[in-house]
Amino acid sequence: MPETPWRRVVVTGLGAVSPVGIGVRDFADSVRAGRVGIEPVRSFDASPFPSRQAAEVHDFAPADILHHLDPDRWGRSALFAAAASRLAVQDSGIDPELLSAGRSGSIMGTTSGESAVGQSLGGQWVIRGLKGLEPRLVGQLPAGRIAQAVNAELGLDGDAQTIPTACSASNYALGHAFDMVRSGEADFMLAGGADAVNRLTHAGFYALGAMAHDLPRPFDAGRTGIVTGEGGASLLLEPLDHALERGARIYAEVLGYAANCDASHMVHPDAASIAACIRAAHRNAGITPDEIDYICAHGTGTPTNDSTEVQAVRQVFGDRLPPISSIKSMLGHTMGAASGFGAIACCKALEQGFLPPTANLVEIDPELGQGVDCVPVRGRDARPRIVQNHGFAFGGNNVITVFGRYS
Repeated sequence: MPETPWRRVVVTGLGAVSPVGIGVRDFADSVRAGRVGIEPVRSFDASPFPSRQAAEVHDFAPADILHHLDPDRWGRSALFAAAASRLAVQDSGIDPELLSAGRSGSIMGTTSGESAVGQSLGGQWVIRGLKGLEPRLVGQLPAGRIAQAVNAELGLDGDAQTIPTACSASNYALGHAFDMVRSGEADFMLAGGADAVNRLTHAGFYALGAMAHDLPRPFDAGRTGIVTGEGGASLLLEPLDHALERGARIYAEVLGYAANCDASHMVHPDAASIAACIRAAHRNAGITPDEIDYICAHGTGTPTNDSTEVQAVRQVFGDRLPPISSIKSMLGHTMGAASGFGAIACCKALEQGFLPPTANLVEIDPELGQGVDCVPVRGRDARPRIVQNHGFAFGGNNVITVFGRYS
């Protein structure tokens, strides 16, 4: 039998529940303006920590967005994912009944799952013991409920997968969803990620010495680390022919992706492995390095990550470095949602014609070498055609996604 040809896959809906805006319009406007959504922590008592900043979503009222889920029955991460996906469907203009009747599902990435729920249960355990745990919270705890919430909210009966590959998880989700749609295994997929600010993650990065003294300053000479963030990011993927048939707005075409895992160190990124992942993504997307117009960096703001990431980019691009910036300077590190927000920023950059900035940048670290353009402070008008989105995680989990302007 002849092989079924791959289908071209496009992004037609974007949903963001972020520290700088809820809804893709507010999110994109804030990113373009370089707005920083980092304030003193409100969700837990951060007074024991020298670093007390976080990027939290303060205006999130899930009942105002969701149509079917009872917010009392779901954890914060699941509600972020479901709300972002509902917003992505609304943004796409697709008939929700068509979506639920088709072969549709969701793949969501996460780092800590329902961490805020776990934090509450941990406090109850200490005070009341195991038998004193609130059953409602126990039921919310499994991380798999993050993708289940998306399917339940939208009435989808396809895959509901939660991928826990930490800070590269959204890119893993996007790559897997892309494969499912282009192969014909699915007709529509929601892909992205969600995580919530919590004491455990905050304490963990502080213990690693990776917490910023004040604000995250990726690529800056005075950068000191990350600030934890939260939110939900979701992208609707569908076949190009179907999007054209229904007259959908097309943000971008998913050209390809690549994933690898060097597993050489628990927390230290490896430049050679990242470079290999970038080259593989280019091969899979059918492009060459000179066609990349912008890189949405992992860009955590730790001295090690930023220098390693630039080293890897130099191994691939040589002296001709594309502009490279980090939206974590505005959103903080949103963990499993991070590369999902990066993908949304990439899609809006292609659609609107701009390069997202690196906020909080005072002086580019001279040790990064010449020719590093971090798009400082505010977005820049441009007409990128092809962009790449980085997602790296502890343990050497690297994923690169590549998007192109459809025309």
